[in-house]
Amino acid sequence: KTTAFNMLTGVYKPTLGQVLLLGTDVTGQRPYKITHQGMARTFQNIRLFKDLSVQDNLMVALDQSPAYKKAGLFSSLFRPKSYRTLEASKLAQADKLMEILGLVSRKLDLARNLPYGDQRRLEIARAMATGAKILLLDEPAAGMNAQETSALMATIRRIRDEFGLTILLIEHDMKLVMGVCERIAVLDYGIKIAEGTPQEIQKNPKVIEAYL
Repeated sequence: KTTAFNMLTGVYKPTLGQVLLLGTDVTGQRPYKITHQGMARTFQNIRLFKDLSVQDNLMVALDQSPAYKKAGLFSSLFRPKSYRTLEASKLAQADKLMEILGLVSRKLDLARNLPYGDQRRLEIARAMATGAKILLLDEPAAGMNAQETSALMATIRRIRDEFGLTILLIEHDMKLVMGVCERIAVLDYGIKIAEGTPQEIQKNPKVIEAYL
């Protein structure tokens, strides 16, 4: 399943078929180019900038968003009003993401010092900060306890509703999958064995045999 995400996001190039992103063929493009076109992801193994603060992790990602034009060398050195306005806008967006993901109290903490669940939430916030229209979450509940998973479910719903994002989710936690997903595709050893609503998937004999 992670291999599928790797092909969608340009880490791997598919041997067959196409990857269409909002109608544009992005098959085999570099990952950063796909990110710039509106698709961002988290990773099964967390990949944060561990020696940067929570806020700075988000500021780096906001530099990749089409909503925020990168400052040139002159602006970075002399910080004119336009640069300060841009930075203030980015800081406000970072604050909004931290509020949604429950990270405000950790704003200045280094990523490496965060509890595991907070690291997971920061990675989601960082992916959103790129200006993603499609968000790919690779096992976001991995390593979380039941309370953290329930909070994550509420967060995913809020992200979908407030930001209007399409979310693709890889997850083995069936409570999470059935609680937030509107449509489910089931892979078994790389082969899609079923697709449908949560109710249809729960009753599918192939899924029951493979997973349940």
